Amino acid sequence: MVSSELDRERDYVATLYARLDELRTDAQRQLERVHRQDVGGNHQSRSERDAFARVFEDRIVQLNEVDERLAFGRLEVAEPERGDGGAGTVAGAADTDDDGRFRYIGRIGLRDENLRPILLDWRVPQAGPFYQATAATPMGIRSRRHLLSRGRKIVKIEDEIFDGASITDDEASALQGEGALMASLSAERTGRMHDIVATIQAEQDRIIRSELPGVLVVQGGPGTGKTAVALHRAAYLLYSFRDRLRSSGVLVVGPSRAFLQYIEAVLPSLGETGVVLASVGQLYPGVDATVEDAPEVARVKGATEMASLIERAIRSRQQVPNEAQVLDVNGESLTLEPHVIATAITRANESRKPYNEARVTFVKTALNDMTRSLAAQLRSHGNTVDEDDYGMLREDLRSAYDVRVALNTAWIPLTPQKLLQDLYARPQWLAGLTPNWSPEKRALLRRGRDAPFTVSDVPLLDEAAEHLGEHNDRNAAVDREAKKQRKRDVENAENAIRNMDVEGLVHAEDLADTFAEQASRATTAERAAADRTWTYGHIVVDEAQELSPMQWRLLRRRGPLRSFTIVGDIAQASAASSARSWSEAVAPLVGRTKQGEGWRLEELTVNYRTPTQIAEAAQEMAERRGLPVTRSTSVRESEWPITTVRSTLEAVLADRRIASLGTTGVIVLPDLLQSTFDTLSAALPGEVGLGAAGLTRQVAVMTPQEAKGLEFDSVVIVDPERILTDIPRGASALYVAMTRPTQRLTFVVEADVVG
Repeated sequence: MVSSELDRERDYVATLYARLDELRTDAQRQLERVHRQDVGGNHQSRSERDAFARVFEDRIVQLNEVDERLAFGRLEVAEPERGDGGAGTVAGAADTDDDGRFRYIGRIGLRDENLRPILLDWRVPQAGPFYQATAATPMGIRSRRHLLSRGRKIVKIEDEIFDGASITDDEASALQGEGALMASLSAERTGRMHDIVATIQAEQDRIIRSELPGVLVVQGGPGTGKTAVALHRAAYLLYSFRDRLRSSGVLVVGPSRAFLQYIEAVLPSLGETGVVLASVGQLYPGVDATVEDAPEVARVKGATEMASLIERAIRSRQQVPNEAQVLDVNGESLTLEPHVIATAITRANESRKPYNEARVTFVKTALNDMTRSLAAQLRSHGNTVDEDDYGMLREDLRSAYDVRVALNTAWIPLTPQKLLQDLYARPQWLAGLTPNWSPEKRALLRRGRDAPFTVSDVPLLDEAAEHLGEHNDRNAAVDREAKKQRKRDVENAENAIRNMDVEGLVHAEDLADTFAEQASRATTAERAAADRTWTYGHIVVDEAQELSPMQWRLLRRRGPLRSFTIVGDIAQASAASSARSWSEAVAPLVGRTKQGEGWRLEELTVNYRTPTQIAEAAQEMAERRGLPVTRSTSVRESEWPITTVRSTLEAVLADRRIASLGTTGVIVLPDLLQSTFDTLSAALPGEVGLGAAGLTRQVAVMTPQEAKGLEFDSVVIVDPERILTDIPRGASALYVAMTRPTQRLTFVVEADVVG
């Protein structure tokens, strides 16, 4: 009977793959048809052709990405209604009846040639019971089946029965399985995060499917699946609110490059490829900061008082001269009185435009006043000057060297980069702006102009850009033309869809987006990442407890709708400027409001990653040091006890008992990072990587900060006592390090760890 059930599922899943291949072949055929079109020299026709090509290319990519574990579950409805649309009603499928009794659940939705659903997308409401049904609350479901696969072949089935009284003897003999969740948890890690779409648990699913608007905070200890929940929520929202999020997109923010590399395959495997992934050092266009400031420096830069300092610094670049200036204008000496500059500055500031945009008003006002003065002076010399000559005189003034120097001295054009570089490199200017600061505090910001921007500088650059505005003269006219072009693109897209006979397959708005992409040769994600003013429909922030108030201010500008999913663990907060509570953390987004007013909190309480003995040891260590730990219950134990050794690190890693567990994370203090890597690389050639590069090797050497959000089969922590004492918030750093392994934890102490 078991074999019969397994064969039945294999046959059915084979029909799903056959349909997937048909759709892929059809998309490829459509793409080839588009490429064969002769559109001549008509630019609009070429744009439409290329846009359609992009649509079909994206469809092919999506179908390729979901090939692995296409279908992973089946629901049996207790009392199906004929025609209820349940998956599993395809004609000819192995013993599948036509009454909607079975619903198959997968990565994407599929329909047969008659448009009957044969596979439900995991995000649709009908698939919800696969994750939420229990024996106490079966939600109209008689049984749930997990389909475990290798490649395209189902290798095992596992059943859960919610209505045991109705089970026949034959059905009971077919039931089997130790649990899909436990099987996935025991699998070796690969250096890449995998989706959990087949094993989402009820408390996770409730969070994933919660409403879109507002600020949702997901608190959970290590191993509770916070990152997985956040990414699956992003995929769910994109599917369920496609119309609202199509043009604005979703931003996922992670703590580091290593983290982004770790998670980058998850969303494509769920059928979503348009999400923007960025580390906190990549949130300002043109800057990819990886250097971290010293903790005391990061603390200063992360405080909200930096926002007012930047605003004061910008205002201070407007200077009214103390006395009149004599300017040479094509051989004519013109006296520029201070009140002319003062009036122009006042007029420009009244516009309430950003600094560089208001400067246009300043220059225009000053030149108009100077033009009248120059005309009057020329008339006093006996020259004939009428109003038709004013344009020429204004141009003479604009191009005169002395005039340019005078106007730039009074109101210099600024970029965010130059402002910040000047602020750090000119101690006297900084002192004048910060009279209440101590000399020691000012000295923390001192550095040369050529120093690279750090992660903590990114929100300061963005803050400066918000006040400065664009350093050009495009503005309103360009924006108006862009809106007109967008309207034309949508109209052209509607016509093209009718001409191509693909109604229902492509949305006009989506196709219009690809017109713009084709013109700029950039994807939506690339355009969003390059545009500082881009605002997202939803923002997901992982390891959110690490963000400074200034980083939250930046994200508030990226998400003005205040639609956020924020995941993290306050107990793991180790950054110098990170918050002590979620109320404090989200204050820059929603103000000082109570939970339930401006934001809502969900907690994850089951630890799926960390074995019981490791989780309990980490929680006890954290609680002894006063960390606000969210207690969680581990679902399994490991056969490996926690060990402490006094030996060289090379000897520990040479022990095949550790190496055979799969991936190993070696977590060390920052000052030991390079020397540890060099020594281990010599001892284990080809097996060791540094930081993010280590995720593709058997052994990764990294700091506690770099290890945030990652997991390894085995973790070796070097000098745990020094982590506690030498790193600010050392207890949090050690807590992070201790909770990275899925199998084994080893401490190396009192040893020459680098040989």
